[in-house]
Amino acid sequence: MKAQGKSNPSLWWQLSWQLSIVVSAMIAVVIIGLCVYGVMRVSPNIGLWEDLSSTLGESLSLDPQKGLVLTEGPALKALKAENKELWFVASTLDGQSVTYGAVPAVYAELSRYAHLMMDADIRGGAGISEVALSESLDTASGPLRVMFGGTSHISASFLTLLLGTYPIYVPLLAVILPAVFFSVPRIVRQALAGLSSVVRKAPEIDPRRAGSKLPVEDVPREVVPLIVSFNSILERLEQQFRARQRFLIDAAHELRTPIAIMQTRIEGLPEGSERQRLMEDVARLGETAEQLLAVERNDQVHDRWETVDLVEIARTVVADLAPLALSAGYDISFDTQIACYEMQGNPFALPRAVNNIVRNAIDHGGNRGMIQVSVLANGEIAVSDEGQGIAEDHQERIFEPFYRVTPRSTGAGLGLSLVKQIVADHNGRVRLESSAFGSTFRLCF
Repeated sequence: MKAQGKSNPSLWWQLSWQLSIVVSAMIAVVIIGLCVYGVMRVSPNIGLWEDLSSTLGESLSLDPQKGLVLTEGPALKALKAENKELWFVASTLDGQSVTYGAVPAVYAELSRYAHLMMDADIRGGAGISEVALSESLDTASGPLRVMFGGTSHISASFLTLLLGTYPIYVPLLAVILPAVFFSVPRIVRQALAGLSSVVRKAPEIDPRRAGSKLPVEDVPREVVPLIVSFNSILERLEQQFRARQRFLIDAAHELRTPIAIMQTRIEGLPEGSERQRLMEDVARLGETAEQLLAVERNDQVHDRWETVDLVEIARTVVADLAPLALSAGYDISFDTQIACYEMQGNPFALPRAVNNIVRNAIDHGGNRGMIQVSVLANGEIAVSDEGQGIAEDHQERIFEPFYRVTPRSTGAGLGLSLVKQIVADHNGRVRLESSAFGSTFRLCF
């Protein structure tokens, strides 16, 4: 099973790649727009020059007797096939020239001076659609001046401009994209800094505590509705919890009177086994009512925390229950490795937890042997008995409400459940070690 939250998408990663796409798209739109604008403004023959220049380097040569010679090879023929109206005039710097294709009449006279022109965009007047370019070309025969024209594919001009502008957009992307990936996590952390208090508070939320809410201060506005909705759910849970709590407390109180009346009437019955069974049943009923009250009272005093001494709590419980243990057939002792162990805790709930553990040992220890209550140096409270132990399949379930190892025992099955709840409220846990020679409950804080 995947760890909780591991499969959730990362906000900074989503923002990073989405912003990168947006930035790249914006740069692409700008570059493409510039290239489109360039195609409309510059000579349409600009896309022809790259292919023509490489072809002329192979096709032109300088003969000592004939002068500048043009050889129409396969490359030049292929270029002519792609551009049907291709023409050019190539000239050395001293005026030797060679002509290829049909030079437009408007440029025929001007082409005689091709050796004097360099890097020129030549356009005719109104009504003249032909456009010519003049470029310089270095060849094995020496520097040449080339005046050329002819229909060129628009796409070739566009690609030429696009490739020519790569020194602009490649460095831009090389700088901007890493900047986005490095800066977005920091921006996200700063924007969501207010959520840190919510993250810290969330694990502490407990419906048993009145007014438990997540803070909305310094939280991004977009997240506030979610927190407000969650807080409203907490309020409803708290109301339902309080209503259930009041009902159980009232019910337990109401049971006290009829239980007391029943006990009085049973005590008036003649001695016998039937009377004894009825007394045991009413005692269990009374114990159930008292433990229900104890559970709900623990929730009521959940927020009453102060400095408590675990050594003093354990010592007091042993002193209070010693007469009961002795009358039940046990020896009981108390020892501690430290004189005092103070911690923040509930002064009402912690004594009840220790009391329940010792009472459990008295009720289920077999009415023989020693009950040992110890406080260790780390504040751990251990309660041991010499009973018959607890079967392994019962060891986890005995902490469930109303669960009893012996169904007809006098307990209501709430004592150990309450102990586990109280210890958990103090960020601790209960450990059980049991064998055929007895059991030890450890309250670890």
